Amino acid sequence: MHPTLIRRTLGGLVPPKIATPSILTSGQGEGLGPLVGFYSRLPKGPAPQPVIRGVKARFFNGKNASGAPIVWVMGGLFALGYFIDYQTHLKHHKNHAH
Repeated sequence: MHPTLIRRTLGGLVPPKIATPSILTSGQGEGLGPLVGFYSRLPKGPAPQPVIRGVKARFFNGKNASGAPIVWVMGGLFALGYFIDYQTHLKHHKNHAH
C-alpha cells in the first residue's frame, strides 16, 4: 500500500492536535495528559446491537439468515411468467393446434 493511503486510513484514530510528535517525544509525563484524557472519555464495552430494519437486514443478516426469500421470489417470478405466457399464447393452443 502507498504511505499516503495508510496515513489517510489511520489518520482518524488519533486526533492530530492531541498526539503531536513534540508532546509524545518530549519525555515528560505531563505531556501525555491530553491524550490520556481523550482516550478515557471514549465509550467502553461492546458496541450496541444495531436495530434491524429493511428486508436485507431481516432475512439475510443475523441469527435468522436464510435463502428462503430468494426461492420464493424465483417461484413467484416463474408463476407470473407462466400466467402471462398462458394468457397471451398457450390459451390459444388449448383445444386446437395451428
